[in-house]
Amino acid sequence: MLNRMEMVRIFCVAAESTTFREAATRLGVSPQSVTRAIKELENQLGEMLFHRNTRQIHITAFGEQLARQSRRTLESFDKLFTPSASPQGGELSGRVGITAPLVIGRLFLLPFLQPLLRQHPGLRVELRLDDQLTDAVEAKIDVGVRVGFMRDRRYIARSVAQVPFHVVGTPELVASSGSPERIQDLNQHPLSVLIDRKTGRPWPWVFADGQVFHPDSANFTCDDPEVEREAVLSGLAYGQLPSFLALEHIQAGRLQEVLPAYAPAPWELFIYRPQRGPVPARVRLVYDHLIACFSDPQRFPR
Repeated sequence: MLNRMEMVRIFCVAAESTTFREAATRLGVSPQSVTRAIKELENQLGEMLFHRNTRQIHITAFGEQLARQSRRTLESFDKLFTPSASPQGGELSGRVGITAPLVIGRLFLLPFLQPLLRQHPGLRVELRLDDQLTDAVEAKIDVGVRVGFMRDRRYIARSVAQVPFHVVGTPELVASSGSPERIQDLNQHPLSVLIDRKTGRPWPWVFADGQVFHPDSANFTCDDPEVEREAVLSGLAYGQLPSFLALEHIQAGRLQEVLPAYAPAPWELFIYRPQRGPVPARVRLVYDHLIACFSDPQRFPR
């Protein structure tokens, strides 16, 4: 038995034909298949759709009304399977869910996405900023940015940049308190500590060969990397900052790096997407665009 959608498609072709044989030829099926489909549709609707004779068919008034409604319905149904691309300028439209760490989202994602959204005004970005790896299914995430490690096989991840870390202070602080020569010397200097918003615990400082340093006490504590940077720039304390926050100020002489010989191996920045099904064109566009932006050292300092 044919499903209702198939019967309606056959009916619409028959409504534009002079015989069921002609309709069958256009559809690439047998005349008997067309006849059975029309009879089944008439039985389900309880109405005659065609007046028949041995030479041709004539659609009924009810059939004409049904044909008009059916064509509109089929057009709407077929649009579900039409790629979401505009015929003008190759514009793409639809929702794209993106997640990223807080500071990267604020400093980089918005500037990176702005020209893309102007080019494709139909795109709708939903941005979730979180320093933890967001559950892509629960949060409906299509593209993510992650600094650190990516071992979850549910994701397709591409490493696009390295993120070095620097222990830095202002030249004035280094001159007044002296430059630490060993990691443990840091406890003799004013330090800043960043708090993990999820756990409320301080993030440790990391160094070469897997060494981890927990300050005995902190002169400045906060849960926002940009605020911590501002505290370090003001001369309140030494801090361990990622290159995308520190490099500009090191190069300008506003910050001075200490303990460079103990610097940890750079972390990796990944662009990832869930490993599920086909990738819509709009998601592929954003994914490839962010890979290009974060891969460019002129746009993402490292």
